[in-house]
Amino acid sequence: MAILIFTVCLLASVAGSICGIGGGVIIKPVLDALGIMSVSAISFLSGLTVLSMSAISVFKQRELHLVDLRIGSLLAMGAAAGGIMGNAVFHTLKTAAGDERLVGMVQALVLALITLTTLLYNEFLKKRSPSCRVYKAPACVAIGALLGVLSAFLGIGGGPINLAVLNFAFSFDAKKAAANSLYIIMCSQASSFLTSCIQQTVPDFPRVYLLFMVSAGIMGGLIGAGVNRKISAAATDHLFSGLLCVIIMICLYNIRRFAG
Repeated sequence: MAILIFTVCLLASVAGSICGIGGGVIIKPVLDALGIMSVSAISFLSGLTVLSMSAISVFKQRELHLVDLRIGSLLAMGAAAGGIMGNAVFHTLKTAAGDERLVGMVQALVLALITLTTLLYNEFLKKRSPSCRVYKAPACVAIGALLGVLSAFLGIGGGPINLAVLNFAFSFDAKKAAANSLYIIMCSQASSFLTSCIQQTVPDFPRVYLLFMVSAGIMGGLIGAGVNRKISAAATDHLFSGLLCVIIMICLYNIRRFAG
């Protein structure tokens, strides 16, 4: 089972590094579908895997200067705060529901809706609707906080909505949006991880899974960063749309599985 988890995390991290979606948006629903760990454990390990992948990707791509340091840092600041809030929302819902299957179903439903909305925007609205150029610091921080809340609550470490928001609000192309998304993801997941450690809410899980998943995240970040240098923004966009379709189908399966 550890080899299967490693393979899933490696492939997801490569794709996540290329597209800027983090990889957790694939890891979380796939591991949920396999049912090998609790929802809490999968959310935590998925976020940690994405943290390792995003940190490596940001470091490897630093000389490309794709990250807008002013906007990216403001978004990351908001995302760090949002990561703490999203983590709190997750544990509040878990306590209130008293049933991890219900929490998993809510996560799958929210992720499916967000992914579908992003797919529709990417395929039909992005080229037709005018994009914005947000510059004011409070607005950038607020946008980052929203993205951080969603990623931490869903346990995906990022997600497709990052790219849609970065394209619409800041007029970033696919490659620049991917680089800035990974920077945001790194900050939000770091804050979420530290919060879990400080509040002692780290769930139980087999330690071997942690080793395999984080290793896959690091390797995926290295491979994805290398591939990202060689492909065009259009190719990145096509891969992104294909992944969205796969994610939606997995989420629909998980909704049915958790509901049953």
